[in-house]
This record gives sequence, C-alpha cells and structure tokens, in this order.
Amino acid sequence: MIVRADAGTAGSGSDGSGSGGEGLQGPLAEGPVAESPLYPVGLVLRGRRCLVVGGGPVAARKVRTLVECGAEVTMVATDASAALRILRDDRTLREPVAGSVDVRVRPYEAGEAASYRFVIAATGVPDVDRAVYVDAEAAGVWVNSADDPAHCSVMLPAVWRTGAVTVAVSTGGTSPALAGWLRTRVARMVGAHLGQLATLLGRARATLRAEGRPTDCVDWRQLLDGPLTAIVADGRMDDAAALVEQATGPRRTNAPTW
Repeated sequence: MIVRADAGTAGSGSDGSGSGGEGLQGPLAEGPVAESPLYPVGLVLRGRRCLVVGGGPVAARKVRTLVECGAEVTMVATDASAALRILRDDRTLREPVAGSVDVRVRPYEAGEAASYRFVIAATGVPDVDRAVYVDAEAAGVWVNSADDPAHCSVMLPAVWRTGAVTVAVSTGGTSPALAGWLRTRVARMVGAHLGQLATLLGRARATLRAEGRPTDCVDWRQLLDGPLTAIVADGRMDDAAALVEQATGPRRTNAPTW
C-alpha cells in the first residue's frame, strides 16, 4: 500500500506514525482502471450539460436515461434519424421530463467534449468514439464509451428505479448481460413498493431534523427488519405511517415517583 501525505498533515508525526490512513484497506490503484474496483457514485445531472455522440439505438437509450435524470443533452450525429425515431416512440418521454435534447446533425468536432460535464461516445465507429474519449480525458471530463471498457472513465451500470430508490449493478464492463440479469433479479426480490417505503422514511427523517433531533436516534435497521416492509407492500400506508411515527416519536421517560 502506498500512502502519500503532505508534511504538515494533521495527526501525523515526523516518524510517519499518524493514523490518517487507518481506514484504507488493500492496495491503492497503481495499474489500469480495469484492474481496480469501481468507485460507485450517483451523478446529479439535473440542469447540467451532457453530450451524446451517435445517432443509433444505443445513443437513443443513453439520451433517454440522461433526459430522465434532468440533464440538458446535446446529441451529435451525422445521421440521427434512428435515434430520433426511437425517442419519439418512447412512451416514457411522452410525459413531461426534467431534461431536454438538442440534436445537431453533423460530425463530432475535435475538442468539443471539453464543453460538457459528462460525455457518452456511442457511434459504434472506433476511431470516432476513441477521439471523443481522448478529448474528454484531456479536458478532465467524465466519459463513457459504449461497449468499450478500455476507453471509459465511467462505467454505466444496469439500473432499476422505483421512486427515490435506484438499484445499480455493474460488472465493470465484463458482462452487461450478467449486470442486467442481476438487476432484474434484485427488482423482483425487493418489489416496486420500495419507492413508497423510501418516501415514508424520508419524511420521517425530515421531521426529526425539523425538531432538532439526530436521525440516528432511531434504530432504522430494526424498523426495517420488522413488519414495516410487508405492510407497505400490502398498500396499507396509513398503518405503515403509524408504525414509523411510533418508532420515531419522542423518547419519553416515566416521571419519577416518590
């Protein structure tokens, strides 16, 4: 393991015996990205400019997901007819969505990836996708190249959503089919009611904060291990809300008697 710290780092002595690295486990990344575990994150894309290069079915799927997340998407392609047809027929985009799409029918211009926060290369033309990747990397912009893990700084997982809950499964680009299979298995196991459960718990946490109480004053694990999830799955939301209120209500102590 290699740990580097500035000489003035708090908590470290001149003999290097400080405890700043005690939370690190395993070797730090020293080789290719593919040989290191992925660091899972959730990108907040609402209102942020994203670029999709390509105009086929794969590009259309990427655009749809970005728009659903509120991104301001620019799609650049020499022929965008296939993607536009898919997007126009997509029922999920017929309802108002948070993001938007600006289609530009032209070749990708060298260096333009630098103007965006997140970039996806999905032309299927290796030289073009590689050029997009190189431009994005040079500009410090996160980039995904569809079906080309070697030219990605971001791997896109298989995703399932219900309400505020997002389940993402990744195999690091080794097997998208396996990731999709696992995603479907997890979705069937947990059920669509999980989004309602998340909303209920979120409101309870907000109430605790508003009352000036710490959110860790509740044993959330015990609450979830109890009958709550089954009650929500049955659609008995009033009963579920009462159970959460009981668990998160003010802790009362018996008045002393003498």
